[in-house]
Amino acid sequence: MRSFPGPALAIVDELRKAAQVAPARAIAFQGSPGANSHRAALEARPDALPLPCFSFEDALEAVKDKRAGHAIIPIENSQHGRVADIHFLLPESGLSIVGEYFMPIHHALMGPGPGPFEAAYSHPQALGQSRFFLRERGIVPLSYADTAGAAAHVSERGDPKLGAIAPAIAAELYDLEIVETHVEDSEDNMTRFVILADKPTFVKTGSEKPAITTFVFEVKNIPAALYKVLGGFATNGVNMTKLESYQHGTSFSATRFYADIIGVPGDPAVDRALEECAFHSKELRILGTYEQARARGQ
Repeated sequence: MRSFPGPALAIVDELRKAAQVAPARAIAFQGSPGANSHRAALEARPDALPLPCFSFEDALEAVKDKRAGHAIIPIENSQHGRVADIHFLLPESGLSIVGEYFMPIHHALMGPGPGPFEAAYSHPQALGQSRFFLRERGIVPLSYADTAGAAAHVSERGDPKLGAIAPAIAAELYDLEIVETHVEDSEDNMTRFVILADKPTFVKTGSEKPAITTFVFEVKNIPAALYKVLGGFATNGVNMTKLESYQHGTSFSATRFYADIIGVPGDPAVDRALEECAFHSKELRILGTYEQARARGQ
């Protein structure tokens, strides 16, 4: 609680008290009230009680500690790539991905006055999504823990030379003036969120709606190990829609991969492909199987 900017604390306290009454209905998100993750929580689970958390770790811990039934976490953006640290946090959390949600992202430039601004605070993702806008106006980007928190911070400081890049609703919550809307550099700016719970969902094979299975694996340190893993999915006709590498630890000797495939365990082709992946890997961990919210490849 003490980590949130002053103007956000009263709203955070109100939402936290509501979630305490019915923790199973609570959905934890990272950021101050008014952040994009807050909006995603309300849209993805309209009947849920949004629970603001200062960090991604706090949001995941809220589910592990039974203070929330679910958490919603941004995992990647169409314009700025994956969200930092998420690939490390999800496997370590012990939680399961039970759903996904895609949300168009629109940012506004706001401040205690009309500007001009010398600098603007926001989350690194939002700054990256608005980098050309900021550069053209000579506004220095300053990193903050979340977008709405940046707006609350700017409101608290009251410096007319400081602005914030945040969702438009944050201006209303923290008594700021919107100077420009739609400051994101791309009109089709989209963020994918994943919904997590302490228990996995079970999607049946042959379901009418396609399902995604997300997993992480670390290949053995031998020639062509990754090639053989990918060949297992290809020969079994399993469509891999996402594959990202990341370093685990500080040795730089082992590379882990984060992957999405279309299909569910229990389907013979998926089982064969995962079995081959496991054979060529030191570790394979399924993070969740869940209904596809948006068709891939379209």
